[in-house]
Amino acid sequence: MTIRLNRRTALGLGTVATAGTVLGAATPASAEVTGAAPTTPARAARRVATTYTKFSTQAGGNWQAYVSVARPDGPPVVALAAQADQRIEAYSVNKIAVATAVLDKIDRGLLTLDQRVEVTAAIVVPGGDGIFSLDGAYPSSVTLGHVLANLLTVSDDTAVRLCGSVCPAAELNAILVGKGFPNTQVEPVANPNRFFLGTSTPRETHDLLRALVAGTLLSPASTSFLLGLLRSPVAFADGIRRTMSSDDRARIATKAGWFADARHEAGVIFDRSGAAVLTYALFADGQANPDDFGATHPAVQARAAMGPRFLTAVDRLSGTGATHRAAARRPSNGG
Repeated sequence: MTIRLNRRTALGLGTVATAGTVLGAATPASAEVTGAAPTTPARAARRVATTYTKFSTQAGGNWQAYVSVARPDGPPVVALAAQADQRIEAYSVNKIAVATAVLDKIDRGLLTLDQRVEVTAAIVVPGGDGIFSLDGAYPSSVTLGHVLANLLTVSDDTAVRLCGSVCPAAELNAILVGKGFPNTQVEPVANPNRFFLGTSTPRETHDLLRALVAGTLLSPASTSFLLGLLRSPVAFADGIRRTMSSDDRARIATKAGWFADARHEAGVIFDRSGAAVLTYALFADGQANPDDFGATHPAVQARAAMGPRFLTAVDRLSGTGATHRAAARRPSNGG
């Protein structure tokens, strides 16, 4: 597999976001980023910008980001735009785009969630993230719904190949271009049904999520299905959602991506009624400890610090557009 090095990382040129790269950050990055929740989108955006600047600077490395706060009487307030149009390797954050293309085919009647796909030993990514590589009992078959559930919760790498078996790379990219995302593209390989996860920009990832919650990306059923996976308790919890209650975690739909020295995360925070109030795309690379894929990586720690502060910043605001209520999740003791 070819690893694309970030050019600034290869040259040793750090590009940590500063207050000059965030919008409306009138407060120094060292200022207090906690306190009473803001009561206007503009103030919330400033709080978000200050929070981002403080913790991304502490983490070091390169950051690219785009974050907005919903405004009931107009377009969202852009809290920060740090190299927002830079096309970079999105890694597993692009699994949202992969799922979007598959669900688009479901919306058009070309696929169904309950159709089965074959899982052979040859298609399983050895040692990859997820659960398919842990099974050890192949060949088998699973539903496409099961594939997407694993793709977006435990970020299963074999699930990427299974999606490619029903939505080849060229078709997938064409679907995304047709939806207005020419920079959010997978990288084709010799086998038309396989691909690397490819590229996006912070702005396009943000806009894709905004279109999803607005209901303009997919059908209502597919929208609900996709958001349900991204908001589920088993979805990524090391970053934005790490130090939150289960109720607060349920207010956040999120997807992380990690490979080489990159640690990315993108998602949506909902108000208490289920309307989207903050959308974020945070891309980071070049930090220390590139072999640490756990919760102690500097960029992951930074996002864990940002998360509760982002939530507090918008906690007294109302989101806009359609409401997406989180499904009730109750632990089970079997039986």
